[in-house]
Amino acid sequence: MKDYETIRIERPQDHTVLVTINRPDVANAMNTQMGLDLLDAFDGFCAAPNQQRCIVITGAGARAFCAGGDLKQRLGMTDEQWQDQHLIFERMVRAMIGCPVPVIAAVNGAAYAGGMEIALCADFIYAAEHARFALTEVTLGIMPGAGGTQNLPRAIGARRAKEILLTGRPFTVQQAHEWGMVNRICKAETLVQEALETAAVIAANAPISTRQVKQSVNMGLNTDLQTGLMFEIEAYNRMVPTEDRREGIRAFNEKRKPVYQGR
Repeated sequence: MKDYETIRIERPQDHTVLVTINRPDVANAMNTQMGLDLLDAFDGFCAAPNQQRCIVITGAGARAFCAGGDLKQRLGMTDEQWQDQHLIFERMVRAMIGCPVPVIAAVNGAAYAGGMEIALCADFIYAAEHARFALTEVTLGIMPGAGGTQNLPRAIGARRAKEILLTGRPFTVQQAHEWGMVNRICKAETLVQEALETAAVIAANAPISTRQVKQSVNMGLNTDLQTGLMFEIEAYNRMVPTEDRREGIRAFNEKRKPVYQGR
């Protein structure tokens, strides 16, 4: 397993990767190195999707999932240095959103600014009872630039998203759940375990199937219904000649649990 300076990568159970944002002394704030580390890790997941079937991303400690960009590092940056750093963050976000493997965010505390944007890159979010969220960029003279203005409206609708984006006001995990951004509220001590349990359910399914489902949903959200239906059928047809499809039918008829190989 590759070692990183700002994140920790583990395989706590079969077919599942646990990514932990690991700068707890600064509320897991995102510096340049973290951008490079997450970019490298998710590039690896994209390049070899068969090596894992689900990914869980969380933060170290109980205080924060990720407090956003490291503003101490950014203090005094030239415009060029700022933009160079942000290009790394942009590539990181594209790698996370483009990851073909299902991703669950286990938000263990505050997810502010870029931290909330990282959570929104996941396919769905579990969050601790004390978690809070905010996109505070407008209060700092900037705006979200790591997918926030695109992923949030898709999660909760344009009007509520605009209120959050334009005010910069934080909101609670209960509000996030009510609005459909958070799938499940968990006790802090069981959050990661609950996410891993769901990851195990996903990982037990046919991996080609889960990847095709994710791709079909994501593509369909960005096109009209008829085009989306056409894409769905193309995604479906990819699975017809697979050994996993045959194994699934055999297992059903033999009244046993299927053993999928991803082929």
